[in-house]
Amino acid sequence: MTQELTDIAARCLHGSENNTMPFPVVVQTLAAAGFESYSIDFRKSEATYYLPDGTSITIPADSSNTNITATFDAESVNAAIKEAQALVPGYTYKGFCDKVRAAGCAGYMVSFSGHRAMYYGRTGETHTEMFPNR
Repeated sequence: MTQELTDIAARCLHGSENNTMPFPVVVQTLAAAGFESYSIDFRKSEATYYLPDGTSITIPADSSNTNITATFDAESVNAAIKEAQALVPGYTYKGFCDKVRAAGCAGYMVSFSGHRAMYYGRTGETHTEMFPNR
């Protein structure tokens, strides 16, 4: 992993966390740099970015005081995703993360080639969200 790629991944993570880089721009930026996917682990407060050759970089992510509930509520996760996609007034990435954590989401994985994000709970339940316009 080159320093340039590490810097791009960090810039995308911090741009999300600071609400200066919306999700579509994050996806476009990472894909253009050659990444194939990334994952957010809410339990470890980490983001991992993957290249097609199997190399990866893990970066500490902001933590939250919102507990990850034991029960995965796919409807609530989906509602939080729809709010994010619509950029409803007051939307923040931190708020989004808190909402999905409260809905039992332990993390999510974004696949650029698969054009989807998969959200998962502590016991393996999932919600898959296809990228809009796909």
